[in-house]
Amino acid sequence: MEDLDANPLLATYLERRGDLIRYFHARLRSEEAARDLVQDIYLRISGRPAEAIANPAAYLYRLGSNLMLDQIKQRRRAEQRDAAWRESHVTGMGGEDISETPAADDALAARQQLGRIVEVVERLPPAVREAFRLHKLNGLTHAETAAAMNISRSSVEKHIMAGLKAIVAKVGR
Repeated sequence: MEDLDANPLLATYLERRGDLIRYFHARLRSEEAARDLVQDIYLRISGRPAEAIANPAAYLYRLGSNLMLDQIKQRRRAEQRDAAWRESHVTGMGGEDISETPAADDALAARQQLGRIVEVVERLPPAVREAFRLHKLNGLTHAETAAAMNISRSSVEKHIMAGLKAIVAKVGR
């Protein structure tokens, strides 16, 4: 450990550690939070080279106060961020929170059903698969799909119906 005579700030910290804990305990209303804060003070000063500070005790209290304010600001930002997320993802009803995200088992079932649909679409005949992809996935109209594939609109409609029938037969509604 560094020679305490060479670092008066560290010597003052060690001498006043108990006072610092009591001081910040009164402000934070938590013994554990106060001890953590005083430990943070130590971490800040222990790695610094010794320097002449006119009033080391005042410096330690100021450093601790600044760290405490930083923690309070961080906590408030986190609370605001959490509240914004909660507001956008949770609905309150009768004093109860109702999440708008699907239940895990529902999400899993939907993912599995989508996987089965993709498998069916991949096995469709090439012309049916292409018409289905252009219309259902790319959002083209029947006329635009017909023009893109260089086939009649009637053929596009037949291909789309064939694709939908195959999906319903293999996956269900």
